[in-house]
Amino acid sequence: MATMKFKPTTPSRRNMTVPSFEELTKFTPEKSLIVTKKKHAGRNSYGKITVRHQGGGNKIKYRIVDFKRADATANKVIGIEYDPNRTAYIALLENEAGKKSYIIAPVGLKDGDVLYSGEGADIKVGNTLPLANIPVGTFIHNIEVNPGKGAQLVRSAGVQAQLMSKEGGLALVRLPSGEMRYIQMNCKATIGQVGNIEHDTIKIGKAGKKRHMGIRPTVRGSVMNPCDHPHGGGEGKSPIGHPGPLTPWGKPALGLKTRNNKARTNKFIVKRRNSK
Repeated sequence: MATMKFKPTTPSRRNMTVPSFEELTKFTPEKSLIVTKKKHAGRNSYGKITVRHQGGGNKIKYRIVDFKRADATANKVIGIEYDPNRTAYIALLENEAGKKSYIIAPVGLKDGDVLYSGEGADIKVGNTLPLANIPVGTFIHNIEVNPGKGAQLVRSAGVQAQLMSKEGGLALVRLPSGEMRYIQMNCKATIGQVGNIEHDTIKIGKAGKKRHMGIRPTVRGSVMNPCDHPHGGGEGKSPIGHPGPLTPWGKPALGLKTRNNKARTNKFIVKRRNSK
């Protein structure tokens, strides 16, 4: 993927970059695989804001992506599309019976490729196999955590995990964050790296573009009043006045680990991310 820059005709254009979309081969979604996506602007059933900074944005429809890959027959790639609901691109597949489905598009996938899923599939980009049938050292994405539930890990643009070892019915996988964890061998994963690898180099350029994405402005706590935020108040630019940063509701933030120490899956984590 490449990015496009603009002549600095305005301050916002000076540093703005946008994807070139040169990988895309289909520009309208498959009507049978889209559903209406309702907006809630961060509000619950009582109308109270429970998630801040949400609202507005362009109207978008949800693309139904097949994360289970249960179809073991030949599936031919008939288009690579943009998906407004995720950072990665998606690929439209069609099987021998004419049934269509979407998958996350990995790097190198192109129109006309034929993909398979199941134990007998080749070790080829886009094919999905149980971890037991994937060689050690292979780069993978779209990884299941519970067999048959569908892929939950490694689905963002440009990411990939690596299968490090297998022992005792468990596979040791290194995730993009650096975390090392065990996953059951009968969980499926897809070969290759997720596409749109330069997504993290995109510069938004202007505030209006964020509003089109449905993200509203964020106000710093230090410029609020004391009644609105623990960091607020004081004359001029003041320190926060606490041992560490706090949320608007007084709970520790920015670095506090929030994972439950009694989480059921803690036993599968060999090495946490950023741990030495």
